[in-house]
Amino acid sequence: MKPPEKPAKLRPRSASRIGAVQALYQMDLSGIDLNAVIDQFVATRFAGEEADAALAGADPVFFAEILRGVVRRQLDIDPLVDQQLAAGWRLVRVDSILRAILRAGTFELMERPDVPARVAISEYVEVANAFFNEEEPKVVNGVLDKLARRLRAPEFVAKA
Repeated sequence: MKPPEKPAKLRPRSASRIGAVQALYQMDLSGIDLNAVIDQFVATRFAGEEADAALAGADPVFFAEILRGVVRRQLDIDPLVDQQLAAGWRLVRVDSILRAILRAGTFELMERPDVPARVAISEYVEVANAFFNEEEPKVVNGVLDKLARRLRAPEFVAKA
């Protein structure tokens, strides 16, 4: 795994997605409370003297919606992702960052109809590219594409 790249300036929602993945990872490893991690990121990582350049300008509302949604829907999300992984693989066995990316992307596909499925997939592939330089972005693309075609089939119907 490579450290996240620090792009010059991300769009607010793109920065929010990277922050949400980092926060989900932090919650996964440390067990920090949902509201505490939201407060920490908004107060220190998005703004202020200690702001993370990659997260500057993040939309704190969108960030919090992703986190709260993943936590609220995790019992629905994990089995959906498990079904899309290669035979013998379970979500609990994949890298923690990759798991966070897949959970956040699946949440958006499930509950954010305001975000087109193809946009959500593309955004989370870019998030994966910020953290990984090997096969993980392809895994994200494959899993989220399969889920999108299942959860949002009408968006993938060819238009005449």
